[in-house]
Amino acid sequence: MTTPEDTTMEPLVRLDRVHVRHRARSGGLLRRDAVHALTDASLEVRRGEILGLVGESGCGKSTLARVVTGLQRPTEGQVHFKGQDLWRMPAGERRSRFGAGVGVVFQDPSTALNPRLSVRRILRDPLDVHQRGGRAERERRVEELLDLVGLPGHTLEALPGQLSGGQRQRVAIARALALEPELIVADEPTSALDVSVRAQILNLLVDLRSRLGLSMVFISHDVQTVRYLADRIAVLYLGRVVEEGRAAQVSGASRHPYTEALLSATPSLLERPERIVLHGPVPSATRPPSGCPFRTRCWKADDACATAFPEASGGPDGHRWHCVHPQPAPAQTPAPV
Repeated sequence: MTTPEDTTMEPLVRLDRVHVRHRARSGGLLRRDAVHALTDASLEVRRGEILGLVGESGCGKSTLARVVTGLQRPTEGQVHFKGQDLWRMPAGERRSRFGAGVGVVFQDPSTALNPRLSVRRILRDPLDVHQRGGRAERERRVEELLDLVGLPGHTLEALPGQLSGGQRQRVAIARALALEPELIVADEPTSALDVSVRAQILNLLVDLRSRLGLSMVFISHDVQTVRYLADRIAVLYLGRVVEEGRAAQVSGASRHPYTEALLSATPSLLERPERIVLHGPVPSATRPPSGCPFRTRCWKADDACATAFPEASGGPDGHRWHCVHPQPAPAQTPAPV
């Protein structure tokens, strides 16, 4: 994938130092701990690009997706949509402008689609709620959506339970496109599908991005899938963004030890044959360790890592990482004379 070249343009969505903390009951009925779901997260989603979010289960990927889609209001920090603070918009404007501008594809289409509604009703519902056009226009749009995702016309009268997993996910993608959004957030959209179907859905998303000029946030624990699909990748660990950059940088020249460990867990046939096995305690989101959250499992950790979360390091190419002891930069191949 090639990142859109105009990085000076205002990003479609920008997160500035976002924190999300939940209250969790633990240690007895009267005690409540704070779950640090996201900590000081800053990210941009640029127009026309695919941003991949990767990390282990519980690292904050889905919480970040809820923030990007406006389903979760941050405890602290700001979310900007086309330069406007999302949570300072009047509720009606937020619903009409932002709500219609963002589509969501959930992990499991069998639970994301109402089993009692036909595909026609499922696709028409967003158009009815937002009062897009007259009845005939809505029906035409429903047929367009079905064609966009490569499903035959007779699918419109089917119930979700009569479709295969791949067909249901195509319906879910079509529903997310109903209001012609500028941004699609896909939260593990292939993890509930058979291996043989996953590539079809990934290729569909790539094709739709190209045809419609969509921006996309693609969330997965599978680094190799994100590597194939995304223009840029952000790596999350315990609610913090620990590394981000172009897909080729993060996957081919990773600097954070956690990114390196993630990549080693899903090696390709020709690269990274050595598996990095992590030892040490997995930290709790209610009591995160001081300093770098990865230090309890990192083979490079020392006292300096416990002092404070490292400031971002990087260069003008947009590759950033937060680590006191980063992985060595790959050797540069000398230019031919």
